[in-house]
Amino acid sequence: MGLTLAGCGERSRFQSYDGPTVTSIVVQKARRQMAVLHDNDVLAGFQIDLGFAPVGPKQVQGDGRTPEGVYRINRRNPNSEYHLSLGISYPDVNDVVRAQAMGQPVGGDIFIHGTPRRFRNRVDWTMGCIAVTDPEVEQIYAMVSDGTPIFLYA
Repeated sequence: MGLTLAGCGERSRFQSYDGPTVTSIVVQKARRQMAVLHDNDVLAGFQIDLGFAPVGPKQVQGDGRTPEGVYRINRRNPNSEYHLSLGISYPDVNDVVRAQAMGQPVGGDIFIHGTPRRFRNRVDWTMGCIAVTDPEVEQIYAMVSDGTPIFLYA
């Protein structure tokens, strides 16, 4: 796998990647693990933090759960409050219908992102996102393209 830093001098948070195309991301919530894959080959693996109430699928805004199901990476934020971030396409139509049936807002803005210093010694501290270290999110940000499927399992 070829990851290099972009630019010279001061360390850049933007890396370049020239390895195999990432074809999917798999998250195992109970194991707190995320794998970045090319077909069936694991290119990189990460320990993760989740929402503050991680058991079960995200149902409504503010429940502290991380979604479960199949989504896509649909955007990126180079100016994230959490170093760098990649957006996950939550909510889908089923998520919206479920939340509406409960009379609650569905929420959104679910990302894979870095970890600010104030949260570095905490576990499962996000509002429903997937958190990795800042150097790890730099690697993921370089490797993963928009449109990449992400499979989130309990």
